[in-house]
Amino acid sequence: MTTTPILEIESLCVEFDLDGGPLRATDGVSFGIAPGERVALVGESGSGKTVTALAIMGLLDPPGRIVSGDIRLDGESLPARSEEEYRRVRGRDVAMVFQDPMSALNPAHRVGAQVTEAITVHDRSVRLAAARTRAIELFEEVGIADGPRRARDYPHQLSGGTRQRVLLAMALANTPRLLIADEPTTALDATTQAQILELLDALRAEYGMAVLLVTHDLAVVAGHADRIVVMYAGRVVEEGPVDAVFARASHPYTRGLLASVPTAQGVSGPLAAIPGTPPDLRRRPEGCAFHPRCDLAEERCRAAVPPLALVAPARSSACVRADELLAGTV
Repeated sequence: MTTTPILEIESLCVEFDLDGGPLRATDGVSFGIAPGERVALVGESGSGKTVTALAIMGLLDPPGRIVSGDIRLDGESLPARSEEEYRRVRGRDVAMVFQDPMSALNPAHRVGAQVTEAITVHDRSVRLAAARTRAIELFEEVGIADGPRRARDYPHQLSGGTRQRVLLAMALANTPRLLIADEPTTALDATTQAQILELLDALRAEYGMAVLLVTHDLAVVAGHADRIVVMYAGRVVEEGPVDAVFARASHPYTRGLLASVPTAQGVSGPLAAIPGTPPDLRRRPEGCAFHPRCDLAEERCRAAVPPLALVAPARSSACVRADELLAGTV
């Protein structure tokens, strides 16, 4: 696998202009994704995961806007493009599977027609009949049985799992090089969740595409990602290979997340919980945003925002005590 990123996010800051003042949803977010790589973007609700994904896709609606930083695809800035140029990228080079398929699909159109449109909008030379045939083939690839019949259904006639597969078919219609999956198993039962995740892995291997998996579920990350990027209060606080981070986290927030997940061996008592709640992004605490909830916080944690820095090969952390965490002395 090449280490040259297909996607680079550099110091991304997104703000929402609200009546009570600007809300900075992402604050200096930086990371990259290499071709064929599976990267998990992790954090609690409100950490900035979905906003980051929408910014990549160019789908931030007012009052949201990028105020600084850059997003580069193959070295070329995406925010610098016109909306018309962005449309040519969106759905062709970079595609997204949204967490709520019922709202992502048009309820007034048959699902087959929606997948067909995803093909023809990016290639006007494709005849409609050929695009319809390709849509049926995509249904079969994502595991939708009896594709010709299902293509005539409306979204409300399908189960949640099948609707999610339709979104996958739409996302794959133009063989994107990067697929963003935003909480792709939300509201699905455990069996269907496993099927969708296994399908994602199989499709990634077949198409050779990179995957950005946006999730709060660390069990999903453990089995379906190569690298993890942990966000808290709009900032990246830890990044590294999944196995290494799970073996020994270098940020107290990541350690708290891992401690709150049951293991395969079960639990002997109550699961650990991170005290308190995430901060209001309009009134971030001074210094490290996590310090009010952190049992390792010191005065220097309150004095300044710790930068995301390299703490081990291929690993970064935004904690002044990262070395102690990696050494296991705290």
